[in-house]
Amino acid sequence: MDPANVSKRETVAHLLVDAAVWAPSVHNTQPWWFDAHDETVTLHSDTERRLDVADPEGREMLISCGAALFTLRLAVRRLGRLPEVRIAADPDRPGLIADVTLGEPRTATDEELRMYDQVKRRRTHRGAFRAGALPVGLLQSLRAHACAENASLRIVADPRVRVALAALSEAAEQVQCADPAFAAEMARWAPAPCSERLDGVHESAYPRDPGRTDPHFAGRDFARGQGWGLAGDEDGESAGVVGVLTTTGDGREDWLRAGQALQRVLLRATEDDVSAAFHTQALEVPELREFIRTRFCDGTYPQMLMRFGVADERFDSVRRPAAEVVVGEI
Repeated sequence: MDPANVSKRETVAHLLVDAAVWAPSVHNTQPWWFDAHDETVTLHSDTERRLDVADPEGREMLISCGAALFTLRLAVRRLGRLPEVRIAADPDRPGLIADVTLGEPRTATDEELRMYDQVKRRRTHRGAFRAGALPVGLLQSLRAHACAENASLRIVADPRVRVALAALSEAAEQVQCADPAFAAEMARWAPAPCSERLDGVHESAYPRDPGRTDPHFAGRDFARGQGWGLAGDEDGESAGVVGVLTTTGDGREDWLRAGQALQRVLLRATEDDVSAAFHTQALEVPELREFIRTRFCDGTYPQMLMRFGVADERFDSVRRPAAEVVVGEI
């Protein structure tokens, strides 16, 4: 075997995985690992990183893996190749997600290159946004990007529905915080200050005093009443634009589809310096998720509830390096 070819394959695999690990994931659990062989990277879910209490069916875990899958696809396009994606299912390997192989040469579009440049810039926001409208045409573009992945981004224009979704988020937050098992799970993924972990939500990833918006969408209590968080000039007061990402079905492939749509939407928003804040509490309570589905989503399945806006603060994020999440030739 030609050592130069081996080295080239290793470099390509590193590039693909190094991008994929920057995908968003619930509580920054990074619930994935990769297998690299020849010109194929195989994505697997890491069920040991699933939120057993909040996400017993693994829906959010697979949405996270779907976001990593889209990032793999985008990284292949950055190399000037077409991605060949095979969604895989094996009863003997339930964590198997997909194979992504470098296909035929095809020059990446300017849009794809711009989107790739946002992979490591994108950050989850936790708190209020700056007052003001979003860039003209952005919401229409975000909807089109979700549609391109066979999902729908529903922008909540009705102020009464916004109030209702905010209230449901607050109700779910209170229900979950009253559950000792849920509180213990949250503590697992919210390390104390000065932690050297490369996963979870660190104190530099959320504000110490998040602004209160109208209507107010409950945030996660990652600080657990300890006063942790980033001290800064968080002067935002706007809830931003509320959106619900939905799919027509609610199975494994729908969740992966939702994750790919989510990452595509987030990267497009980041191009215009627009961030997203996530509020998954009500979607983790089955009764409330069903209520949202029937009342506000025309029977389609809500996969992510989020707010879009321009943030004054830029929070940090940590990631495990590619070498820690790959089994195979790299």
